[in-house]
Amino acid sequence: MSGSMVTLRAIVSPRGLQTGPFGSQLKAEEYVECGVPVIMPKDIRGGKIVLDGIARVPEEKAKMLTKHRIMTGDILFPRRGDLGRIAAVVQENEGWLCGTGCLRVRLKENVNSRYIHQYVQLISVKHWLENNALGQTMFNLNTEIIGNLPIFIVSQEEQIAIASLLTTWDLAIEKNDRLIATKENGFTWLVKSLITDRRDTWEHLRADRIFKSIAGKCNGDVELLSVTQDRGVIPRTMLEGRVMSPESGTESYKLIKKGDFAISLRSFQGGIEYSRYHGLISPAYTVLRPKMTIENEFYRHFFKSYLFIEKYLRSAVIGIRDGKQISIPDFMTVKIPVPPVDQQKKIASILNTAQHEIDLLKKQGEAYRRQKRGLMQKLLTGEWRVKTHEEAGSG
Repeated sequence: MSGSMVTLRAIVSPRGLQTGPFGSQLKAEEYVECGVPVIMPKDIRGGKIVLDGIARVPEEKAKMLTKHRIMTGDILFPRRGDLGRIAAVVQENEGWLCGTGCLRVRLKENVNSRYIHQYVQLISVKHWLENNALGQTMFNLNTEIIGNLPIFIVSQEEQIAIASLLTTWDLAIEKNDRLIATKENGFTWLVKSLITDRRDTWEHLRADRIFKSIAGKCNGDVELLSVTQDRGVIPRTMLEGRVMSPESGTESYKLIKKGDFAISLRSFQGGIEYSRYHGLISPAYTVLRPKMTIENEFYRHFFKSYLFIEKYLRSAVIGIRDGKQISIPDFMTVKIPVPPVDQQKKIASILNTAQHEIDLLKKQGEAYRRQKRGLMQKLLTGEWRVKTHEEAGSG
């Protein structure tokens, strides 16, 4: 078995590097509801083309842009912005158009497009594109840069074998993602049926009768925490990437305990966060602690619900010059539902179970992606080789 590094240009068919139409060739007013799809970078998600809300032009106009047609097996690169938006055209289509903002690559017949699509998903490819792109504030690519992209090429038989193996992981990831979406839709329905549809039957009390604002500080050896919109209040060590320590120290930081809530000036965007940890958070947050008997897990779900953010919290949002913010005094006057504690516990238990299932699926999805990335690095760089049927037979 052998393999070699070549440039992308070496495996592209004649006139296979093409940009989308520009200027007077394709005007915004020419788009129609029904017609030939025009693929833009925004239509590339997760390495695939998504036709929801896609722009279209009349067939008559499309006939004038034949050199910009897309065929099954083509690879699309973005001209600027997020250079990770690369897609393989796997769908059968009747001549879609490569739109403004895309670069189309058409490969030679002896090159497997599925192999190349897997290859261009390598993180090293994105880094190469960023290092060779034009511009400083925004990355820009052109056909000349794309044509110089280094590609590790093996025999067509091995390309097919590698692409087939990696596609198996893609199918598992897609199946897991669909199951997550189904479970999340079910969770939304549960919140609606258990909270939204029943809120009018519950007593409502002002927030300051349920919670008190805590300004406690601690100068001891206490863990630093971060407030996130997707994971709540968590230790900074759980954050990905490098986390900078406060330059001025933590003397002004606030102590938050397990069971407390954290509200920021911009909680109107994603609700109020719950803490399962004891530690210090930035003084930019207000710490809320229950002053009456409640089921904290119920309010953890309620404070993150669309109902709370859009219906209850809205009255505490004030406008400022650069956006909006939460007025803590106004929030304390907002009346929020207080179901009987036994109902709070039952609702929280149901929602926690549903959320736990989603969390497990997400962890499984991350494991699939991590395993696939490792496999890609080995197979697509030649470190591991795959025997073809012909080689296996001769061995």
